[in-house]
Amino acid sequence: MSFLSENIRYLRNQLGQSQQKVADSLLITRGRYAKYEDGISEPPLELLIKISRYYYVSIDLLVSVDLKNIPLKELMELPDNRILLPIKVDVFGEPKIEIIPHKASMGYLGGYSDPEYIEGLQTLSLPFLGVGKYRAFPAEGDSMPPHKNGSYIIGKYIDHLNQLKEGKTYVFITRNEGITYKRLQHIQEDALQVQADNERYPPYAIALTDVMELWEYACSIATEEFNTSDFHIDHQAVISMFHELKTDLQQLKKERNAY
Repeated sequence: MSFLSENIRYLRNQLGQSQQKVADSLLITRGRYAKYEDGISEPPLELLIKISRYYYVSIDLLVSVDLKNIPLKELMELPDNRILLPIKVDVFGEPKIEIIPHKASMGYLGGYSDPEYIEGLQTLSLPFLGVGKYRAFPAEGDSMPPHKNGSYIIGKYIDHLNQLKEGKTYVFITRNEGITYKRLQHIQEDALQVQADNERYPPYAIALTDVMELWEYACSIATEEFNTSDFHIDHQAVISMFHELKTDLQQLKKERNAY
């Protein structure tokens, strides 16, 4: 018995989206998508792959497990809930780092799982990064100094929530914001609490239902020259020391609770 129709209806309701919005994202009519939710017909393989990537749930789980019985956080941590990323390689078979351009950053939401979209991106190679899947994302605004507007954050792909570490920075790909680079404060039951390093911006929560991809900070590429004001000791040093102290205190609390 396939759970597909029940699961995609459940996932859509969890996201608070209409059938029309999902159908538009899948490039099909609402009536056709409604038939899949009603169990009247089943999607062909190529469309099933798109549905899997849209909801970020593996095909195996979509068709064989009643997802209503699995808490969202546990679902994202299941080892068999893996979505394979399209990966570009050079003539020697070595993986390349795709560059998401600033002007097309919002388009990433529609093409992040499309091999043709990934194939059309420019790439770079940074052999010193080591094993892993990496991608370059544009940094915008002034929320994460000293990374200036126009620079790039190189992220390493994270495929499970249990790989996240509080106090570290990540590129979050979400349904509402698109691409955002922030520091992870807390991992909650149904959300991720994040904070900009620029204290002018308040912390906020990203619902797990909005999370599409997670990329851990690996390195950055500046496109503008730094100046002395970018590293003013009264500002940058205090922020850095605050985060280090906060991380140390959290670790001490965890160790104390363990005894």
